[in-house]
Amino acid sequence: MHKTIKDITEMKGKEKITVLTGYDSTMVTLCDQVDVILVGDSAGMVMLGYEDTTSVTMEDMIRFTTAAKNAKKNSLIVSDLPINSYKTKEDAITNSLKLIEAGADAVKLEGGKDVAKIIKSITELKIPVMGHLGLLPQTAEKYSVQGKTRENAIQLIEDAKIIVESGVFSMVLEMVTSQVAKIITEKSSVPTIGIGSGKDCDGQVLVVHDMLGLFEKIKPKFAKRYLDLSEEIRNAVKSYVTEVKEQTFPADNNEFQMDETEYNELRKEIV
Repeated sequence: MHKTIKDITEMKGKEKITVLTGYDSTMVTLCDQVDVILVGDSAGMVMLGYEDTTSVTMEDMIRFTTAAKNAKKNSLIVSDLPINSYKTKEDAITNSLKLIEAGADAVKLEGGKDVAKIIKSITELKIPVMGHLGLLPQTAEKYSVQGKTRENAIQLIEDAKIIVESGVFSMVLEMVTSQVAKIITEKSSVPTIGIGSGKDCDGQVLVVHDMLGLFEKIKPKFAKRYLDLSEEIRNAVKSYVTEVKEQTFPADNNEFQMDETEYNELRKEIV
């Protein structure tokens, strides 16, 4: 049964929420057992080869969202609004509607107090919004842990309060110290989804390519690798190359054969 926003919000304090990224129909089909599929702008790095997320466009996100929608059966789909797509209320509304039309159940954007009015303008149209605090990849000059000082912690806690008041149904906390993430989780009425922010968040999210050991450019401390598919894929490709070169593939059971009578008649005609 397809998860709803209500299903996710009601899990707070009762059951941990599982989230994985998904950008293509094959992977989403395999991951559809999680509660939420996040069509993240991290697709720019793991799918398109960009150095970071700042080159991702709305056209990219619409295409990835459509692919996820075509595959999902159970998971809620949340799609990122990419950088520069929500600078104004008008832009935010227009682009949120595009992602919803492409198949998203909700949209996600980065920021706290600075995007509160933007969040409110989207939620007033009954479009669900997931917030994102802590490390903000779209604007961060460097990837560093957030909430390490009292001042920064207070700002994060205040930002969380503000975006909840603006209408988010949940929020991602990225690379926030576990102590501060716990405080925000306890004080917030909506679920918190942690990535590198400790076990006390209401749920966890990982980039699926990190979790499966498919992406090797960056290996974050917080991203547990459940498999090492990169090595398995390399070994499989090596075997394929060897078998083709040595003519052991394709084998007889990989081929299709004409009926022998038909083949003999054909040979007579072309001799």
